[in-house]
Amino acid sequence: MSQTLFERLGGTEGITKIASDLTDYHVAHKAIATRFANSDISKLKNAFATFIISGTGGPNVYKGMDVLSAHKGMNISAVEFMAVLDNVLAALKKNNIAQREQEEFLYILYSMRSQVVLV
Repeated sequence: MSQTLFERLGGTEGITKIASDLTDYHVAHKAIATRFANSDISKLKNAFATFIISGTGGPNVYKGMDVLSAHKGMNISAVEFMAVLDNVLAALKKNNIAQREQEEFLYILYSMRSQVVLV
């Protein structure tokens, strides 16, 4: 039996590390940092981790809004969306995630573009 993406990303522990690094990249990235300026970073890290855990085949621990509701009215640009994907790739690489899993995870996120960009 093949492993879920959740398992291949390192389970809860691995994804928590990825989400932490991802959040750190977001708050430092000049194209999107202002989006996170007034955020509670620990809550943000938890939200990212639980979203990724639930969305990759792990336990359903995410309690936040759906993607469209979370981004509606934010007027997120295509440039900002790509900055997020760049940060995701950097966090995956930092955590030694294999190419196949990087591609699979980025594909999942990119499939949400229409629910994030200019909604």
